[in-house]
Amino acid sequence: MDALLARLTSTVPVARNLDQLTRPLLDMLGSITGLESTYLTTIDLRAGQQHVLIARNTGTMTIPEGLTVDWSDTLCKRALDAGRMATSDVSDCWGDSDAARQLGIQTYVSAPVRDDGGELMGTLCAASAQRRPIAPEAESLLRLFSSLVAQFLQRERLVADLRAANEQLATYALTDALTGLPNRRALFDELQRQLQRAARDGTCVLLGCIDLDGFKAVNDQLGHHRGDLFLREMAQRLSLELRGSDMLARVGGDEFVVVGPGVALGGPSSAQAIPLLDRGEPAQAARTLEQRASLASVGRFDLEGHALQYAGASVGVVALDPTGLSVEQALHLADERMYDVKRARRRSVIAPAVIAQAAD
Repeated sequence: MDALLARLTSTVPVARNLDQLTRPLLDMLGSITGLESTYLTTIDLRAGQQHVLIARNTGTMTIPEGLTVDWSDTLCKRALDAGRMATSDVSDCWGDSDAARQLGIQTYVSAPVRDDGGELMGTLCAASAQRRPIAPEAESLLRLFSSLVAQFLQRERLVADLRAANEQLATYALTDALTGLPNRRALFDELQRQLQRAARDGTCVLLGCIDLDGFKAVNDQLGHHRGDLFLREMAQRLSLELRGSDMLARVGGDEFVVVGPGVALGGPSSAQAIPLLDRGEPAQAARTLEQRASLASVGRFDLEGHALQYAGASVGVVALDPTGLSVEQALHLADERMYDVKRARRRSVIAPAVIAQAAD
């Protein structure tokens, strides 16, 4: 017993994860019981399944890691239901278990692994194809081992929950709550990455500003709820028209921005007074993206009993040389292009959005 306690003292404090804790415990459990297979299982009561998570096998009988069995057919469930930890005659005691029969188990001992609230998380087990007596002290040590495993499982669950919560908070911090699109902060981060990557690769960056003309009238005439529906639908339509490498972000009430990689600059990039590329392939790529986004914004929007025939947004896309260009400068250039488009639309007397009761 002293040797066992010494092994526990040296094993438990240095274990950094469940695997590092459990494998030495399974070795000790095998030495104490003399049984050829020792293993840790997890239990999904909702799915009705038991899963062998970690196993140690030293004889002809093998309990494979990764094995999943029907919980209702297991010896673990029968032992828990009967309030009995061990038997040296499985075929006589629980002969109706197909899983035990297929694995050839004759001697079996287990202890439940429960959290502080009593919820069953798994079992710690030992089994053999031979009939062997189980000493009372083996059951006591099995309970101790299952308690240690339970503490680790709870700690790992807590760490996983905290990690998931932090990831969710990070996602919220970078996401527009209404549309689910990246927000201004996420856009700034992505635009900075795009500029740095393009500078390394000798390519340009495509950056566009999208302003929903007449959005105030939509809110005034149909109410803010339908205005929100319009924004969500617009976000979906614009997203569908973009390339997989583009990012669409909502940066204000009715303002969206798209950023994505452009074509090669055609030679070594050099600093210039105006980084706006207004000719050649870069300019053509910008006009193509501009037209696609503009056309995507035009059309009928059905907003809970009202039909909005929308004449489209003002979209301005620029191709930019990234050399020495800051995020703020890039956005300013795209914003200027968008306002040029907006002024041109006003001069051409673009029809405002038409709102009417939906006929269907």
